[in-house]
Amino acid sequence: MKLENTIYCGDNLYWILRLPDEFVDLCYIDPPFFSNRNYEVIFKDGEEIRSFEDRWKGGLENYIEWMKVRVEQIHRLLKPTGSFYLHCDWHASHYLKVMCDEIFGISNFRNEIIWRRTTSHGDWKQGAKHYGRVHDTILFYSKSDDFIWNTQFIPFSDEQKRKQYNKHEPDGRLYRLVTPTGKKPGGNTEYEWKGVKPPSGRYWAYTPEKMAEMDNKGLLYYSRSGQPYIKYYFEDRPGVAIQSTWMDIPPMSPTSKERLGYPTQKPEALLGRIIRASSNQGDLVFDCFCACGTTLSVAQQLGRRWLGIDVSPSGCKLVQHRLNKLGIIPEIVGLPRTDEELKNLSGVEFQNWILGAMGGRVADKISKDMGIDGYTFYGLWGEKEYPVQVKKAEKAGRPVVDAFETAMRRKGHNKGYIVAFGFSKDAHEEVARAKSEGFEIELVSVRDIKRKFFEA
Repeated sequence: MKLENTIYCGDNLYWILRLPDEFVDLCYIDPPFFSNRNYEVIFKDGEEIRSFEDRWKGGLENYIEWMKVRVEQIHRLLKPTGSFYLHCDWHASHYLKVMCDEIFGISNFRNEIIWRRTTSHGDWKQGAKHYGRVHDTILFYSKSDDFIWNTQFIPFSDEQKRKQYNKHEPDGRLYRLVTPTGKKPGGNTEYEWKGVKPPSGRYWAYTPEKMAEMDNKGLLYYSRSGQPYIKYYFEDRPGVAIQSTWMDIPPMSPTSKERLGYPTQKPEALLGRIIRASSNQGDLVFDCFCACGTTLSVAQQLGRRWLGIDVSPSGCKLVQHRLNKLGIIPEIVGLPRTDEELKNLSGVEFQNWILGAMGGRVADKISKDMGIDGYTFYGLWGEKEYPVQVKKAEKAGRPVVDAFETAMRRKGHNKGYIVAFGFSKDAHEEVARAKSEGFEIELVSVRDIKRKFFEA
């Protein structure tokens, strides 16, 4: 198996079980939340369409067990210096934490990160009997105590700058004063510095040699009592170390250039922070729920190697197109190519694969209920959007054409496509009759869809 810069298509557990031990530096996953929501996904550039149910038959217990077998394998894949981030929300975050504590060990739990994903929410409407739910939770674990860590900073606010860096040199440089003492004797020393001892119960945090070095550089400030303080200059400080509450990364706005139409898509800034903090250039970043590929795209931009898995064939194709724009052509392993492989897809995923391969989008719920599964985008399948009906049938017959013609009439369309593995003679006859009445219905074989999809 290829272990970097590759996208694997299919059930992530199937592929994870085939990966070797301890080769991943950082794993971030944003799995389906236990939220009992149904998402219909429309990507604005037409490269992928996907519907999926964020539901779990059997309840929370089944969901946690489904997650557990995957997280256990992720733990196996991580290097001893590796880290794991699990993105979730309030529905199951506490249960997932207990599960991860068992797998990684409580001592390897590093943070519960709170990301404010929105500043307002419909839950705040009058009559809601709870506080607004505006944040997601990211659980951060390491595999051991010796893990990769690069402290991240955000700029000082004007208020922080004004309150903390409130002294200045004659040349205008701002600085703050910090006492050079520590609370614990371990690693600290007790001695007189220029006749001054540390305050009671505290110790010098630096050796006499280090104190002399700072003094010679003019970095020590002495109070009237002779107590030394270290000068921290504003211009030398990288900013404020990032804490566990992240309020500075906005969610995906409807007009964002990053937006691909995926309802749970996360901003690149969020993944950038995680990848910078818990990996170095050249390290391998792994995402086995890679969806629209944000983790992989950011990893590529930051000089990391990466590996991704997603269950959706059309989703994998989207990730490939996204990475193509960064100058890399990743291989997709496991795409269904034969008729038999396509027939083994679920009905919804088969429908989505076809629409995605056509560069289309899913129909809204009302249209689907009325006999239209989706619409083409501009491009290979016409100069404007046309309705599409998808049938996982060996030979779609006259009733399929009749029903689709009725749906077209109802929605005001005079052209559309029906896709199936094959069509009966009476289906072709019905198409000819409809054409005589001004309705152009094209019967498209799955073979033609595959040809255009894999040649694109």
